[in-house]
Amino acid sequence: MSTPDPAPFRCFGTGDPLYERYHDTEWGRPVRGERELYERITLEAFQSGLSWITVLRRREGFRAAFAGFDPEVVAAYGEDDVARLLADPGIVRNRLKVEAAIANARALLALHEHGGSLSGLVWSAAPDPAPPAPREPADVPALTPASTALAKALKAAGFRFVGPTTAYATMQACGVVDDHLVRCPVRAQVEVDRV
Repeated sequence: MSTPDPAPFRCFGTGDPLYERYHDTEWGRPVRGERELYERITLEAFQSGLSWITVLRRREGFRAAFAGFDPEVVAAYGEDDVARLLADPGIVRNRLKVEAAIANARALLALHEHGGSLSGLVWSAAPDPAPPAPREPADVPALTPASTALAKALKAAGFRFVGPTTAYATMQACGVVDDHLVRCPVRAQVEVDRV
């Protein structure tokens, strides 16, 4: 009788199909679209103080609640929408985070009005040269000087709930940095995507 093949190595998420798919197909891959970046920043802010899988399992609920992360729609949300969101069991119901998501949509639109972009702001934090691939999970930082600078720039642009740790998680999620471990097979795929 043959033994089953062992699960492929992953930096995280092994054993949960949703988490595995996120690791294998999304985390660390370059994201440059404004709506997509707004979604990532919003989800990372909601994740603050929670495990990422908690937010990932509610992602479709967040997409429904925040109009597919259309910043023009979310920027127009008022108190009735805040009340609706705080009653929505499909998302993490935290008033400060809900209000930050709305404020961040408005900040994104203000960036556009002044000729800027969220993509330009987030990608300005890309380290050059890229740091070496982490060997172990302990080698992956929670924040960096670049994420601290990005958090400061985002706050100056009117964004909320974007401290240095949340900014670094956004950088990881959007491929601004590649923190797949050196032995992770996804790392090679991400490197191709980044070129």
